[in-house]
Amino acid sequence: MNSNNKQFNISRRNSLKFVAGAIGTGILAARAGAELAAPEPVIAQNDITPQAALQKLIDGNKRFVENRRQNPNQTLARVTEVAQTQKPFAAILGCADSRFPAEIIFDQGIGDCFVDRVAGNVVTPEEKGSLEFGCLVLGAKVLMVVGHERCGAVKAAIEGGELPGQIGSLTNAIKEAVERSKNQPGDKVENAVKENVRLQIENLKKSPVISQLIQEGKLIVTGGYYDLDTGAVSIVS
Repeated sequence: MNSNNKQFNISRRNSLKFVAGAIGTGILAARAGAELAAPEPVIAQNDITPQAALQKLIDGNKRFVENRRQNPNQTLARVTEVAQTQKPFAAILGCADSRFPAEIIFDQGIGDCFVDRVAGNVVTPEEKGSLEFGCLVLGAKVLMVVGHERCGAVKAAIEGGELPGQIGSLTNAIKEAVERSKNQPGDKVENAVKENVRLQIENLKKSPVISQLIQEGKLIVTGGYYDLDTGAVSIVS
């Protein structure tokens, strides 16, 4: 083989190596891009209906009130079981009050409830986004907004006045509920708490994600009132 042919063959091999390297780099880049790209939302299919999910919360709270808790799904085995994935049957928007431990009062365990807690159980954009995720992607079948007896955030909204820091952002979100409850008979704080639950449910239903799930029969959105004295949750309609 003469020198010209050798040079041609060497150049050809180098060209093939370059092309192969470029293709390989392109494939790796495509794979990396696919891995970094946000996945399309997939609705989880839990083997429970919205009505059954709501009843599960009601039954759990009944056990709690009657002091016969089962404490389900609270073992280390359950920790391992849900370590890689989760399919909570319920989503709960509750107050950040230290006296409202959602899983305890509903007698549920690890991986059962997708819980958002914020003072006054108000619907901020972040809370709404979290609950959209819990219902659409994780597959919660019931979404309950729970207010509670003697709520400090609601009391502050009733009293009005200037508040330090960002506390006023919470009371501002409750003011409409206070106005709605003004002429109702009975305890004004309890009335405002229940009206606030209804208001926040209305805010949640404005979400296209949540409203679509309701229309398709995949989600129930309801309200609850937690009695600090008895531990009972009553449905707020």
